[in-house]
Amino acid sequence: MTEEVRPLGSRVLLRVLEEKSVTASGIVLPDTAKEKPQRAEVVAVGDDSETIKVQPGDLVLFPKYSGTELRLDGVDHLILEATDLLAVLRTEQRSAA
Repeated sequence: MTEEVRPLGSRVLLRVLEEKSVTASGIVLPDTAKEKPQRAEVVAVGDDSETIKVQPGDLVLFPKYSGTELRLDGVDHLILEATDLLAVLRTEQRSAA
């Protein structure tokens, strides 16, 4: 069964992205050594278009200990105020010249 969650007001629903479990040098980190994730993908937004500056599909950065955690279909999600978001993450495609 799939649940649909629609945030109200100026809240956003985020799908929390897992942090890497291997360091750049190849060391595997156990779950107890991993930091709390701070990156997520926007899944849904509330109806307050004046406050919300993100859209579904955007990758965002949020404070470590904010929002309300919930689990939907076995995946960690977070609901928080749009004003609590710290940044939108964008990747640039660089051409080899």
